[in-house]
Amino acid sequence: MKKVSLILIASVCCLITAWSQKPKPTTIQNPTQSQVKPTEQKSAETASEIITTHFAKKYAVSSRWNDLDVAKDALYDLIIEYPGNDSLIFALAYYYFEHENNTSAVLVCQDLLARNPKNTAALEVSAVGYESLGIYDRSLQNFESLFLLTNDNAILYRMALLQYQLKRYPECLTNADILLAKPESGTLKVSFNDKDKKPKEYPMKVSLLNLKGMVYKDQADKVNAKKFFDEALVVAPDFIPAKENLAALK
Repeated sequence: MKKVSLILIASVCCLITAWSQKPKPTTIQNPTQSQVKPTEQKSAETASEIITTHFAKKYAVSSRWNDLDVAKDALYDLIIEYPGNDSLIFALAYYYFEHENNTSAVLVCQDLLARNPKNTAALEVSAVGYESLGIYDRSLQNFESLFLLTNDNAILYRMALLQYQLKRYPECLTNADILLAKPESGTLKVSFNDKDKKPKEYPMKVSLLNLKGMVYKDQADKVNAKKFFDEALVVAPDFIPAKENLAALK
């Protein structure tokens, strides 16, 4: 995931682009162009620009000073001015995600995905948000869409874990085998706590072997479960999940 600061900078850049391209608002109540005096039209445009400049400066300053609540309010102001700017809306979704308001993050992302189902940033935030909320089926749907667009092995790994949670064992095993057949499974890293409860990186292969063992364990196939737990411990003898799973078989 991108850092918030990078997203804020990108959003401001997109705002500047949108600002220059923003169409003049028109409604049926407005007088026709010929009825508006040039000075009145210029005054209205100047007032709108002053307001937008204020929102943009408020956003930039509050972000620089790490007052993220004020930055969020400024984002809402800017979104109201530029409702078609997806970058601003995604910045708001990411704000909610970073502050663990996953419900709001998901809802904002769903609006973005309704506009553009191929918005990979919104798919990722939505997928992780749904997973954090324990809505695994919706999370898996978003990860599946994201994988079709990116072909990212890390996304396929997340899919396999969710398929296990949903007890979709055949799909879980298939995706685990696809990943294990790739050389990257020995180099890509995943994080688990070690014996001291401190995060430690392990090859993805270790987690996948353990995952296969858990599938067979759930299906009461102790022989295959033990086989894969043992294989995981050959690669990483200190891998606590495999040790605990192996002990639970006895």
